[in-house]
Order: sequence, then structure tokens, then C-alpha cells
Amino acid sequence: MKINLHEITIREVVAGYVDSSENGVVGYGGKLNIRPAFQREFVYKEKQRNAVIETVMKGFPLNVMYWVKDEKGNYELLDGQQRTISICQYVAGDFSINSRAFHNLTKTEQDQILDYKLMIYICEGNDKEKLDWFKIINIAGVQLKEQELRNAIYTGAWLSDAKRYFSKNGCAAYGIGNKYLNGEVNRQDYLETALSWVSARDGIKIEDYMSAHQHDSHATPLWQYYQSVINWVQTIFPKYRKEMKGLEWGLLYNKYQNDNLDPTALENEISRLMQDDDVTKRSGIYEYLLSKNEKHLNIRAFTDNQKRAVYETQGGICPHCAAENRAKIKYFIEEMEADHITPWSQGGKTEITNCQMLCREHNRTKSNK
Repeated sequence: MKINLHEITIREVVAGYVDSSENGVVGYGGKLNIRPAFQREFVYKEKQRNAVIETVMKGFPLNVMYWVKDEKGNYELLDGQQRTISICQYVAGDFSINSRAFHNLTKTEQDQILDYKLMIYICEGNDKEKLDWFKIINIAGVQLKEQELRNAIYTGAWLSDAKRYFSKNGCAAYGIGNKYLNGEVNRQDYLETALSWVSARDGIKIEDYMSAHQHDSHATPLWQYYQSVINWVQTIFPKYRKEMKGLEWGLLYNKYQNDNLDPTALENEISRLMQDDDVTKRSGIYEYLLSKNEKHLNIRAFTDNQKRAVYETQGGICPHCAAENRAKIKYFIEEMEADHITPWSQGGKTEITNCQMLCREHNRTKSNK
């Protein structure tokens, strides 16, 4: 892998500068992708933007920037986007400082800005080498999320199209799924979620999926998959509750989409479980109803005081051991575990009247606890 430090003048960077809104921002004679298409990143406030220009005017150094070079000789800006856009906008006359726009400056002042040298690290290498390098940069202070790091590697028409669906404020993915997903679209959280779900379906990593599709002309299959997930959720669980937000719906869709599920029956169970004081994790109700695994509910456990009271009442005797006439029927409390006499799944409550203390062996082999 090659990583070289270059001095590139502002004059070179602003050459061919075009901000075509949703089609992205380019510069450096059209060879530098400053802002990927359909991605709306953070925007500097006026004070931050002006500080960049004033730094350049005074000849003070800006922090280094990072570009990645592809096999065709084009570049994508990894870090330094807001500084670069601020410079390009000022030279293009989009704003002024102290009532002086770029065209109001003398030629000497203009040349001083245009001849200012930006310090830029340019990386070339294979996908893995670039990703490893970007992660090191991120640790050193470039606060990029994992998906932003991936995006810097797997650029192309497919990624641009995927960002159109998943990475723009108010994008289509947000419009239909914001009640079900956490995160921010412009920090790539929605794109990462969709990719994690579809990759899990295929039994691969996100990087493998992006690598396989990098050179596709569009991301329609990913968008269609995401729509299928959201449609399934809304069909199976038509009544929305706040506990539905942030669940791994795609993983549940991958596993249970073909099950014969009755939305009305499911809703009745959801309503009942939401009112059950023994259910301490209500967001787990949805996966429980699909998997029938009680671990998703975090059923309320008996308290230490309840266990001690029942232990004393039983005299330390395990009723199952006694019923089997075992040689050992009496245990220290540390050797016993609390058990629901009537299992929770059969309507038994986590109350002292429904508690019994069993030896570890019998508690762990007792079916339908």
C-alpha cells in the first residue's frame, strides 16, 4: 500500500469545482469526489467556515486532509470535507468575510489564497489495506463510523445509489422505517443497518456484500429487501409501540418471514405481555412471540428475601429429591435455586406462593420452568 504526503494548492483543488446538490460535489478538475452523491454531511456554521478562510488568508497551516485514490486515478475525500467545501464556496463567491467576497480581493490577495498549499495524504492499495489504514486514522482522531470507513473503500455507482435511498436526511428509508430503526441517516446508520441485515441473510460480512456489489450500476435489490422487511413488520405487528424501535427486524425477517403468523393473535399476546409485571424487557416480547424463547423477556426473578423465606419453610429439603427417596435431600441454600411451581408460561407468577427451592440438578432438568 502507498501512502504519500502531497502539497496541493487551493488553485488545483477548486479547479472544476461543481456543487450539484444531490449529485454530489466535485473538484480538482472533476477528479476529486468531495462529497459523495446523495449524502448530506455535517455543515459548518458561519464561524467555523470563516475561520477556515481566515487561516488560509493568514498563511497559517490547516490540519492535514486525507484522500483515497482509485484504480482509475480518481480521488474521494476521506477527511477534510467541510474545510474543502468552505474554501471552494468562498472562491466561487458563495459568501463573503467582513463584507469582502473573493472577487472583491486584489489579485495579490486572490493569488495568496489560490497558491496556498494544502497538506494531503493520498492512499493507494487494495480494499483491505485501505480499510486498515482508515481505521488507524479514525483512532488517531478522525471520528468516522464503521460504515463511513466502508464507504470510503467501496465507492462507485452502486454506493451512490444506495446512499440515495439510505443516507440523505428525509430519504426513502427514513420515511418508511424511522419508527423501527435507531441512528442517523447522514451518519450512515440506516445504510449500515440494512447492509447488516441483508449480509446476515446471505451468511457473509457487510464488507463482503459491498465488495460483491461495488461495481453494480444500482442498489435496487438492497432497497427492495429493506422494503420487504418493513412491510413484513407492519403486516405482522400492525399496532406500533415504542418498544419496536431499534429491534433487529431484518434478522427476524430473515428467520421467520415464511412462518404462518396470525397478526390478531400476536396482538392479543403482545397486549397481555405488556401488562405482565414479570416481563422486565418489553422490547423482547416481539422476538419471544416468534421464537418462544423466554430469555428474550428477562422474566422477573425471585428476590433473595423470597428465596430465603421459602428455603427456611422447606427446611432446606429439595422436594424432588425427597419424592425420589434420594440419599441426599437436604442442601445449603447456596446449593439450591428458586423455581416457579407453576411455570411462568402456564400463568405462574413470580410470587412467594409460587416459589419452591430445588437442588441445582432438579432445577436445571425440570422441563417447562
